[in-house]
Amino acid sequence: MSKLNELTELGQAVWFDYIRRSFTRAGDLQALIDQGVRGVTSNPAIFEKAIAGSDDYDDDIQRLVGERKSVNEIYEALALEDIRQVADLLRPLYDRTDGRDGYVSLEVSPTLAHDTSGSADNAKRLFAAANRPNLMIKIPATPAGIPAIETVIAAGINVNVTLIFSLVQYEAAAGAYINGLEKLLEAGGALGQTASVASFFISRVDTAVDTALEKIGRSDLQGTTAIDNAKLAYARFREIFAGDRWDRLARAGARVQRPLWASTGTKNPAYADTLYVDSLIGPDTVNTLPPATLQAFMDHGQASLTINKNVEAARNRILALSNIGIGLETITKQLLDEGVAAFAKPFESLMGSIEGKREKLSG
Repeated sequence: MSKLNELTELGQAVWFDYIRRSFTRAGDLQALIDQGVRGVTSNPAIFEKAIAGSDDYDDDIQRLVGERKSVNEIYEALALEDIRQVADLLRPLYDRTDGRDGYVSLEVSPTLAHDTSGSADNAKRLFAAANRPNLMIKIPATPAGIPAIETVIAAGINVNVTLIFSLVQYEAAAGAYINGLEKLLEAGGALGQTASVASFFISRVDTAVDTALEKIGRSDLQGTTAIDNAKLAYARFREIFAGDRWDRLARAGARVQRPLWASTGTKNPAYADTLYVDSLIGPDTVNTLPPATLQAFMDHGQASLTINKNVEAARNRILALSNIGIGLETITKQLLDEGVAAFAKPFESLMGSIEGKREKLSG
């Protein structure tokens, strides 16, 4: 049994954080699915590297230029074609698991992070255009994104809530999902056909908090905050998706909104390259891994139940941060702002690259 299948036995799904057309068409993605990968995620940075950093898409760009498509239309056509191809590879898994896994994620335009109606409209349009039931639309957990998530779930569309850094954000994301399901139920929708994950970002939290700890000489707490933060989120997940309110939805076929661990490649070379995989394994979770982290885990990762271990110690360490003057809520708010900007920048770069290719091909 592969290590990815060992994680499946423990209740965790591994999704692959990478898309590129040649990788999909050459059979490499199918090989990973055969080894136990159970989903795929994308983001603007991934598409920027794939489209601007290769010639995989040039023939399609030339065709779309000939059809007088705009830069944004060209981008969406390229991205949706990749998404459809990946969704089709994952469809047997989606059908076999009755919609638990087998999803591919596509993000709404990063320019809409602070636009509620724009995000909801973009999500609905992209989902309809892709025309695949195993597509998840990624919407960031910004103040404007939360009500958009509720609206999109109420429309029966799968949502990957992204850029979650704090427990406050997580609770808002879970609340939006439950509110949306209740509206969907009232409208007579099929709750069992609508799924969601809450993407909790990991490594960036340690990077920011470790820097603050280094300034005050508290190396004993370095490398602990991201995992502790995620463990407390998982404990909250167990509380939220229980009780009378949730049971009513579950009886109607609703699925829990699984916590998804994102940004799981370690940025500090002093930390083990599988730290954010080995330490966050448990039932009803997803871990989305970039290529290097996936290969590292398959080579030497440790598959064992860890998400519910030492939770009280995690809670005490988080409290200790406040006691020594490190405001985690302030840090995570800054990380959200930086995350929105970090996705907007490669998107703008990608639009510029497509414009350059468009002008060249038009000329």
